Amino acid sequence: MDQSNQTHWIPLADLMTGLMMVFMLIAVSYMLKVEQTTTLIVKEYEITKADLVRALQSEFAENLKQWDAEFLGDMTLRFKNPGVLFATGSSNLKPQFQAILKDFIPRYIKILTSPKFKDSIKEVRIEGHTSTFWVATKSNQVAYFNNMALSQARTRSALEYILTLPEIAPQEEWLRKFLTANGLSSSRPVFKSSSETVDEDASQRVEFRIVTNAEEQLEKITKGIATR
Repeated sequence: MDQSNQTHWIPLADLMTGLMMVFMLIAVSYMLKVEQTTTLIVKEYEITKADLVRALQSEFAENLKQWDAEFLGDMTLRFKNPGVLFATGSSNLKPQFQAILKDFIPRYIKILTSPKFKDSIKEVRIEGHTSTFWVATKSNQVAYFNNMALSQARTRSALEYILTLPEIAPQEEWLRKFLTANGLSSSRPVFKSSSETVDEDASQRVEFRIVTNAEEQLEKITKGIATR
């Protein structure tokens, strides 16, 4: 290659190197923004979660023992006395559970729909759980599907009762959008302490679980960064 060709290639190589450096800087800048955004969202989520848990625990601290209920670590409130909830094999709410829901739900929804928490709620799940047992069969599969139908019927009954409460009328539209009924059969059993043995009585429960929209917020902000 003669001297004139070499002089043409040297500036082109410099240009390509410069472009590569620009692209690398853009990529690094994007990655830093995503990392900062992720950290911020996670931090805000943890703060919101902690504040919500404190608000709920403060509101219901004096009722939990009376209701035989407990708060779990993931913003779930568990009603754990099957004798209070439903009769065996029935999806009809017992009067005592109706009374509990009538007291619990308006106060619960008031906290969730407050300006501080409302925009962070993605879903409020009523989850019905059963034991692994079914009287009429020894088949685990048949028992599972029978219990699935029962747990779904029970959560639907709870949802229907909640939506008829006059106290929640101002939030009914919000509830129709965010409150869901989910029958989970025996898929998430409770085990006896320090044992792999299923606690059939404790497994029969109703839980109210809050799902936040932290992941949706993160995805939305990340897409916003990508389009800039």
